[in-house]
Amino acid sequence: MNVHDILRNPDEHVRFAAYLDKLGHVADANEPDLVSHMLTDPDQTMAQSAVLRHLDRRAASLYPGPAYEGWARAMTQATIDHPFLAQRLREWSLFRAITLKLPWQPEELLASSNWLQLKTATGTNTEAIEILTEASRTKRISNTARISLNHRSES
Repeated sequence: MNVHDILRNPDEHVRFAAYLDKLGHVADANEPDLVSHMLTDPDQTMAQSAVLRHLDRRAASLYPGPAYEGWARAMTQATIDHPFLAQRLREWSLFRAITLKLPWQPEELLASSNWLQLKTATGTNTEAIEILTEASRTKRISNTARISLNHRSES
């Protein structure tokens, strides 16, 4: 089934599964075009959800290495008209900077979503975790950060 056939299927659950399958097998060079095309689906919630799942999966595997930067630029271009997806990519880039101890600003972390703060609270950067114990967006995040720090001190 090609992407044009997927778009014609009236069942959004079938399209969602087909999109994830296509994204799971797409060649790197074709990925931005496939993402852009999927984001033309009339059911924007479903299409963006499929793309978000894909972005999270790919970013999680790519962020530690040098291929991440080129991939993130290409995906940012492919998702530029979709603020939530573009924001998630920015947050993956911030997570990468924090985790790899590249330059980052505490204000960016504090302004980030609950998703990123929680992900960072369970991460490896002690400075970022300490910041989140004091000034995170929610009690859940600050408690998670505190627990993470306690586990570090016990190790």
